[in-house]
Amino acid sequence: MSKKDEIIQERIPRHIAIIMDGNGRWAKKQGLARMFGHKQGVTTVHNITEAAAELGIEYLTLYAFSTENWNRPKEEVDALMALLVDTIAKETPTLMKNNVRLLTIGDVNRLPQITREKFLGCIHETSANTGLNLVLALSYSSRWEIIEAAKRIAAEVKAGTLGIDDINEASISNHLTTGGIPDPDLLIRTSGEMRISNFLLWQIAYSELYFTPRLWPEFTTEDLYEAIVDYQHRERRFGKTSEQLKS
Repeated sequence: MSKKDEIIQERIPRHIAIIMDGNGRWAKKQGLARMFGHKQGVTTVHNITEAAAELGIEYLTLYAFSTENWNRPKEEVDALMALLVDTIAKETPTLMKNNVRLLTIGDVNRLPQITREKFLGCIHETSANTGLNLVLALSYSSRWEIIEAAKRIAAEVKAGTLGIDDINEASISNHLTTGGIPDPDLLIRTSGEMRISNFLLWQIAYSELYFTPRLWPEFTTEDLYEAIVDYQHRERRFGKTSEQLKS
């Protein structure tokens, strides 16, 4: 029996975020170059996105490329950007077919021009879709995001359009790149690493965390279903006691 059969539809997480880790290690295990791992990782993205859309998940956020990843060898970064362009060209018709809307969080201005143009073009083309919101964290880090939000808030205070007393959790959330996107209910990290790696630090304050030893290219739809079932067996208290929730 598939784990999918155990999923309670009424308790589907609204937003799942995934730290996709392990492409390079998967390739090394196969005796292949790192780029083969990234290419296989694209296949996993395709499969997991389709599964999430089928389940009725509203938001799927994937950590695709961090600001720290710019420090990788130039040939690997260049190959990743080329892979991104190729993937967008191939996947846009599928996104349209499946009613998936593409969004992004991150400093896209750092992307090479052709990559940025292809990416923003896909975002525009899918903007009217009403199904799953696929959010790619690209050239993203949470500390960068928080610094940028602080700068915007400071500028508004200086301009007199925002008062000091108006700065609260809601206003800070609205100034983040995820403004308008609900916080993740479930954060999944693959590859067995148990750290957050500068990803959505503000937004995951009360997210449920799920770590799996599966490398990202090995992560299957069945693994996604298992993570959701595990999530559905947890009690989310948000600082309250079990007794308060039951009453």
